[in-house]
Order: sequence, then C-alpha cells, then structure tokens
Amino acid sequence: MGILLLIPILFPILAGAVVFFLRDRKVRRIYISAVVVIDALMVYALAAFVPDTTLTVWTISGSLEVGFQLDGLARFFSCLIVSVWALVAFFAFEYITHEGNEERFLAFYTMTMGVLVGLSFSSTMPTLYMMYELMTIITVPLVIHSRTREAIAAGLKYLGYSVFGAGCGLFGMFFLNKYCTTLSFVDGGSLNLSLVAGNENLILFVYLVMMIGFGCKAGMLPLHAWLPTAHPVAPAPASAVLSGVITKGGVLAIIRVTYFMVGPDFLRGTWVQYTLMALAIGTVFMGSMLAFKEKLLKKRMAYSTVSNVSYVLFGLFMMTSDGFTGALLQVLFHSIAKNILFCCAGAIIYKTHKTYVYELKGIGKQMPIVMWCFTLASLSLIGIPPLAGFVSKWFLATGGIAACFDGMGFLPFLGAAVLMASALLTAGYLMSIVRDAFFPGKDFNYATLKKEEPNALMTVPLIIMSVAVVVLGMFPTGLTTAINCISSTLL
Repeated sequence: MGILLLIPILFPILAGAVVFFLRDRKVRRIYISAVVVIDALMVYALAAFVPDTTLTVWTISGSLEVGFQLDGLARFFSCLIVSVWALVAFFAFEYITHEGNEERFLAFYTMTMGVLVGLSFSSTMPTLYMMYELMTIITVPLVIHSRTREAIAAGLKYLGYSVFGAGCGLFGMFFLNKYCTTLSFVDGGSLNLSLVAGNENLILFVYLVMMIGFGCKAGMLPLHAWLPTAHPVAPAPASAVLSGVITKGGVLAIIRVTYFMVGPDFLRGTWVQYTLMALAIGTVFMGSMLAFKEKLLKKRMAYSTVSNVSYVLFGLFMMTSDGFTGALLQVLFHSIAKNILFCCAGAIIYKTHKTYVYELKGIGKQMPIVMWCFTLASLSLIGIPPLAGFVSKWFLATGGIAACFDGMGFLPFLGAAVLMASALLTAGYLMSIVRDAFFPGKDFNYATLKKEEPNALMTVPLIIMSVAVVVLGMFPTGLTTAINCISSTLL
C-alpha cells in the first residue's frame, strides 16, 4: 500500500519535464490540465481511502532513512497544496501569455506540484530536508522568469536566504541524530531524555536555530526579507503560490520538528518557546505596518504575507490545542485568500498594467468580478464573520487569552492583542483599495473607463476560491474536527 505514495510525487515531476517540449499552446494546456487534475484526484483518493502507512525508499548509513508516510498532517497539507495548485494552474494559462516562455514556466510549475506533495508526505528528517531543498531549487525559475536584472537579483536573494535557512535545519539534524531515538517523525517527539540530561540548553539552542532557519521560508523575523523582494518581480501566479503555498513549506517543517522530533512537552515553558512567540508576534506587527505604508500593490501583498503567516507560527509556538487548531486553520484560510489577492493583482496587471494602489481608483467598475473576489478575500484576512479568516483568528485569539490564564505569562495575551491590532491594519491597507475601486469619489471621470474583465480561465478559479472562503467560514466544523484529531495525538 505504501508504494502508492510515490505516484502523486513522481507523476507531476516526470510529466512536467515533458512540458518543455510541448510547443502547441492548446495541446500544452490540455496536457497540464490533465496532469494537475489527475494528481489532485490521486491525493484526494489517498487521503480518503488509504489508512496511515509508511514507505521506506532507501536507507543511508544504517540509520538515515529516506521515506514517505501518510498521516493526518500529510493529508491536510497535500490536499491543500494540490487544490490550490490546480486552480492557479488554470489562471496561469492565460496570464503567462503576456510574460513569454510559457512552456518553461508551466513545466517548472507542474514539477513543483510533485515536489510539494513529496514534502507533505516526508516521514523522516532527511527526507524532509531533501524535499525542502528541492522545493527551493525548482521554484527559483518561477521567480526569475522574466530574466530582468531585478528578477535575477530577487531570485538569487530568495535562493540565498532559503539555502541558508535550510542549512540551519541541517545543522540541527546533525544534533538531533545524536539525541533522538530516531530521525523518523514520531507523534509527540523522539528525544531520548536520558541522553539529553545535562544538555537541555544545547538542545534548546539547536532547536532555536532550526526554527529561525525554517522560519525563513515562512517569512519570520529575521530572515523575512526575500518575500517583499521576490513577489513584485515574479509572475502573478508564481507570487500567488509562493505566498499561499511555498511559505507553508516552512510551516510544515516547523511543525514536524516541534511536534514530531523535539516534542512540545520538552519545549513548553522554556526560554526558547517565549523567544519564538516574541519573534512571531513581532513579525505580525512589523509586516502589517510595512504593508500599510507600501504603495506597490504586489509588495503590499507580500508584506501582508509576512504578517499573516506569523499568525500561524504564533499559534504553533503556544503549543496548546486551540493554538494548534487556529494555526492549521490559518494555514488553509490564508492560503486561499492570499492566492485570490495575488491572482486579482495579476488580473489587474494583465488587463490594465496598473501596479500601484493609487492607480486603482474606479477599477471596480472595470473589473467587477475580480474586485468582488478581492473584497471577499480581504474581508477574510481581516477576520470578518462569517468568512473563513474569522474562524482561525477566533481560535488563535481565544487560545492566547486562555494560555495567559493557564500560567504562560503575558506573552500569549500580548499576541492576541497584536492579532487584533494587525486586523485593524489589514483593514486599513486592503479596504482602502476596495473603497477606491468601487467609490472613487464624485469628481472621478468614469468616461475614461472601459470594461477590462479577464476571461474565464482567470475569473473561474477566482470565483471558486472566493466561494470556498465563504463556505469554509460558514461551515468550519468538519475542518476543526479533523484538525483536533491531529492535535490530540500530539498535545
């Protein structure tokens, strides 16, 4: 049964390599559509019908295994990845026509889908590290696609930050190999406490280095600077998945190390827990402030990602049931909303070539479908009920307040307060765009506008994701139950 795990990993990687040679646009679109839909269906089938299973592919030096597993966390992340990846693929078909070199972009895009499924299915620390590095390498061409000087510089910055962050993870793996009973992921962690005795602060320091390293991909201080550099120069579909999905690769690595290697029982109440919560809280506030001040549309969205993904990290570092539930809900809801926002930005750029927020007055009259989708995603990120973002923020805020009363000190309460302040800032930098789009003022000359709505390839994925934002917010019980099943084995 475990051999089935390799199929949705290898299939898009091998199929994506074929895309380089497909010159006919219609054939290429049909081919990629079939690949991403089939791969998504395979992941859904595995998640729904295959019980928890593990596959060891090969063993290196006796104890170092490369393998894959299907557990609750793998199901959650893989289903999220393939769903978003398939929808953005259809959006990219049309958008990438004005960027050129379509086959190259779509080939790397398709192959990345398999790598991310492999990252989700990783069952050991060596496998996660290998897939994590491969995720970085294979997405660099998406960032530098335009091959301008700015794009290449941004791609090198993205590569440098990501490789350094992964190197921090590799450094930690060397230590964990000595102090853990296994480098396979075990519910609750695999630290050998008899070996750790007397070296507790060393392990905590090593764990901090790993979290800062993997936090780079998630946009956490101090290694966040690649995000606002890479997003404005990358094509909009690449920006969408970098923000909505690739950043979650760092989140997944943090979850695996925290809850499946070192273990929350060892970390809870230590100086490193409070340090990481403080870094997450600081990132939330800093990202919101920078987004509020930014005038370039895609760069504003990038700073917003820096802030919003650290909501997830704050919840994870609390190491409580509500915090974990809120974090995984935020992973899903932020991914959907931010893909909507970046795709909307891409649609605006594609049709009007406008890139600054002050240029968007009246855009709601030109592109009503796009801007209504933008509005729903914005309201979700702010946390307005009954949209999805409200549910995750509810768990994070109430979890922070509860943790404060449970003896964790003032920091979780401060985190909850910063989340509320960040929501207000989010309203400021997103709803100001919505206001000007639909209500540009009585002196605005509507005669200069003409309808610029993109075609169905771009609008249908936006509508589907926008409907998901509403439906998941109104009916979140199934999701919260599934996440509680995951957290019950870890906390």
